Amino acid sequence: MLERLFQLQAHGTTVRKEVVAGITTFLTMAYIIVVNPSILSSTGMDFGAVFVATCLAATIGTLIMGLWANYPIALAPGMGLNAFFSFTVVGSMGYSWEVALGAVFLSGFIFFILSVVKIREWIINSIPMSLRFGISAGIGFFLALIALKNAGIVVDNPATLVGLGDIKVAESLLFFAGFVLICALSFRRITGAVMIGILAVTVAAMMLGMVEYKGFVSAPPSLAPTFMQLDLAGALNVGMISIIFAFLFVDLFDTSGTLIGAAQRGGLLDKDGKLPRLGRALMSDSVATMSGAALGTSTTTSYIESTAGISAGGRTGLTAVVVALLFLACLLLSPIASIIPAYATAPALFYVAVLMASGLKLIDWDDITDAAPAIVTALTMPLTFSIANGIALGFITYAVIKALSGRWSDLNASVVTIAVVFVLKFMFLDAA
Repeated sequence: MLERLFQLQAHGTTVRKEVVAGITTFLTMAYIIVVNPSILSSTGMDFGAVFVATCLAATIGTLIMGLWANYPIALAPGMGLNAFFSFTVVGSMGYSWEVALGAVFLSGFIFFILSVVKIREWIINSIPMSLRFGISAGIGFFLALIALKNAGIVVDNPATLVGLGDIKVAESLLFFAGFVLICALSFRRITGAVMIGILAVTVAAMMLGMVEYKGFVSAPPSLAPTFMQLDLAGALNVGMISIIFAFLFVDLFDTSGTLIGAAQRGGLLDKDGKLPRLGRALMSDSVATMSGAALGTSTTTSYIESTAGISAGGRTGLTAVVVALLFLACLLLSPIASIIPAYATAPALFYVAVLMASGLKLIDWDDITDAAPAIVTALTMPLTFSIANGIALGFITYAVIKALSGRWSDLNASVVTIAVVFVLKFMFLDAA
């Protein structure tokens, strides 16, 4: 049955390889089951319910990817978008988490429609590469700021906006220890480096009496506080357009980049260099996002950590099915997740931020018309505490600089339209 379902022989793999690959992928991304509830609970969402939603969203999305698209790609609530959800949409802009969930659902629905009508390639290809690099790096900087804030390294300073906190306290020292441990383990290619770092800091905090051990295994918490609590009517407010747009575009870029990168790594591209069953893979991602919003979590997306399992030999959807089953089993680990403090997950955030910022090296620094918009995008995300603002200012800057420089050939209808829409938003909607 497995052979018929996943075509193992045709992909040059075996059940054993696929299982090992699935375990490998899971260990590299398991940190999300504690990091995501930690971030989303800052909005007032129930920690236990978000923990269950995270595990179930990852299970559902990864199962669909494995069984329908037959790809060794795992999905879970995305890093960066969960921070945008919590600290910008709810924290800074004042929307309720129910409305934010509605926006996530709508972004997933639009993503699904774009996948069905095959507009996605046009959108992806029309966005300048420099802006894509800037968006990735900006999300990384945004995560870094949140990590440093959670660890008490960066604090509010009325005179300078931000300042250095007390780095001699145990929380800050444990953050630093966790971060360097994760980096060292990652360099040594230790599977599960991020999760090991989180658990090491938690155990150290426990030994110091900073957290209380509450057990290892228990029945899953109730999902009721977040299940089907999304507010679609509130999300249809005109002021939410840019927020839905931000959720959509970041997910679109993340998913496309992950699928292509993972496919290249595993030799899954066809003879023309294209990804077979791309439509199914993108629709799997969009359905996962809608399902996750209904359950009670931010955008569910494809994880680049899937390349770890592909490197271990994973070539088919059986790898994804193994990952999904492991996420489902994690429902019993809520006591462990609930005791992990923010300064233990902060090293993971900072590590992911470093990885995301690496895209800056791909920018053409000799072309100021490309470099400037990318840096505007990257810096305004953390400094305005908004991914949406960073994307908006990046598009506007790109269009204006290219036009004034006479580089009309670098502009296309999509970029100009998006830039104009953002200008109108800042002029009229934000002023209202």
